[in-house]
Amino acid sequence: MNRLEKIDSILLVSFLALLIFPLPYMLRHLDDNTLTSWRWVFADGRMLKVFGIIALGIIAAFFMARTTFPDRNPPLFLFLLSFLTVVPLWQEPEVILDASRYFLQAKHLELYGIRHFFLEWGGAIGVWTDLPVVPFFYGIIFKHLGEVRIFIQVFNTALFSFTIVLTYLIGRILWNKETGLCAGLLLLGIPYLLTQVPLMLVDVPTMFLVTLCLYTFLNAVQTGGIPRIALSSVAIFLALFTKYSTWPMLLILPVISFISMKQSSFMAAQRIILRRSIAVLATAGISAVAVLLAKYDVFTDQINILRTYQWPGLDRWKESFASTFLFQVHPFISISALLGVFAAIRKRDVRFLIPGWFAVFVLALQVERIRYLLPLFPLLALMAAYGLNELKYPEVKRFVALCAVTASLALILGAYLPFLNKSTMANLRDAGRYLDTLPGEAVVIHALQQKESAGNTEMAIPILDLFTRKRLIYPQERTLHPAGGKIKESPLRFSWEFRPPQFYSEDTTADNYSAAVISSESENPSQSPFSKGGTIFTLPFHSSPIVGEGARRREISSPPFAKGGVGGFSLKTFASDTGAFRYKTFVTVFSRIRLAETAQ
Repeated sequence: MNRLEKIDSILLVSFLALLIFPLPYMLRHLDDNTLTSWRWVFADGRMLKVFGIIALGIIAAFFMARTTFPDRNPPLFLFLLSFLTVVPLWQEPEVILDASRYFLQAKHLELYGIRHFFLEWGGAIGVWTDLPVVPFFYGIIFKHLGEVRIFIQVFNTALFSFTIVLTYLIGRILWNKETGLCAGLLLLGIPYLLTQVPLMLVDVPTMFLVTLCLYTFLNAVQTGGIPRIALSSVAIFLALFTKYSTWPMLLILPVISFISMKQSSFMAAQRIILRRSIAVLATAGISAVAVLLAKYDVFTDQINILRTYQWPGLDRWKESFASTFLFQVHPFISISALLGVFAAIRKRDVRFLIPGWFAVFVLALQVERIRYLLPLFPLLALMAAYGLNELKYPEVKRFVALCAVTASLALILGAYLPFLNKSTMANLRDAGRYLDTLPGEAVVIHALQQKESAGNTEMAIPILDLFTRKRLIYPQERTLHPAGGKIKESPLRFSWEFRPPQFYSEDTTADNYSAAVISSESENPSQSPFSKGGTIFTLPFHSSPIVGEGARRREISSPPFAKGGVGGFSLKTFASDTGAFRYKTFVTVFSRIRLAETAQ
């Protein structure tokens, strides 16, 4: 009888796993996500391909659910599975412009050292509303391993995998090993989250540090010991300086103390837990206050921006809960999390308040943008794993979790990744790789203003820099901040605070240059400004002329556009575009024609 019940449950889950994709697909007009909306990723008709991969994934999930390997070593299984899952996504371009800020901060540390980084953070190093911890680690990687994106991606992927392991450990502490294992698996069932892991952003490292805070604080208050208390204090300190949104997130720590005390029936044990909690929070708090006072003016300015711009902006930059929890999070996770809420209420399980902090954070603050929720996704996974405990058989629980994982991978590989690889931000990646094949060590950059977007094209320069080993030179005068409320209220307002750093104008003794134009329009070579009245400008530290427009140095008329090049320069354009985004980065590269090519 038990075997028949188990088979019936697996067949029902299989049917729902197949059905749950076509239904959101038909309702995809409701998805208002600003990066991977189903309206965009399925615009080219990838539905059947993704559906086929999901069907194969259900079969694979069935066999994986029956394996015994996870039982022998769940942390190793989860780490390897999650790491290998993300590796194919390393080809993804940097699709979010915020990466420019973190790259510039990291490059300052790489070039000028740790002391300069901390002294000039908020001064020569523009920081907008960023905090220093994650750019610091990125800068250390650049300094010791090289300014190569793959090292950042390995770092972030490892942090993501460790986050999944920590989620498992928290679930095991609160309930049991099976709950922790399902929670770790379910974290892979959030396709939007997977797209963020390879990017040079702060969200995934923030998620790791927040999860590390929860795990180390649980250990510190329940077990005690100076090493555990010290480790928990360090984790909290680092998390406080990764992102301002972690400040309200970490209000969960007193909740953990309360729950730990409530679970103890002895007054003396409760006092011990209280003393441990105070020791951890006081140590982290005193350290954090010292840093805040050391950079008081910088933090004050940032908090003022958050108060007057970022917080009101949440009402303008909303993404609906339907988009987040129906499309960008697998519905199995959302449904299981709701089931977990009802189960915890019925059982009066006070421990559920810890993962339930996700719901409190979302509802109390009305956070309707998925990137701001991302650091708390491990709590959502724990809520869902608790809900799966309502199912009778462990194999069925794992099967549900693995169906969410395989569907997430199908979406990523079949729709999200092809879509993102055709975005205009992919042009920066492709142009950077092409520049590395050209002779010479330097590239002169020219940025044209956006036609439709409120963003500043200059902010794309650091992302191009991330993808090339060439030295970038940006000789233009700084673009003036446009007047008007459109820029003031735009989510890309930070791009107008861009100040070209010194290392983009430093002298070089190179004898050979290429030039690149970044614009919001794909230029036809025959309509290029270089074809009619373009200019050649001479940099003060170099005697050879470089093709460019609007240069700030001595201008000489360029020859007319010629077949195969412009006055001895060949031309190559990178013009991928999905049409989904207003901010566009088309790249046109001008390079000196090789003698062999000229002779033909």
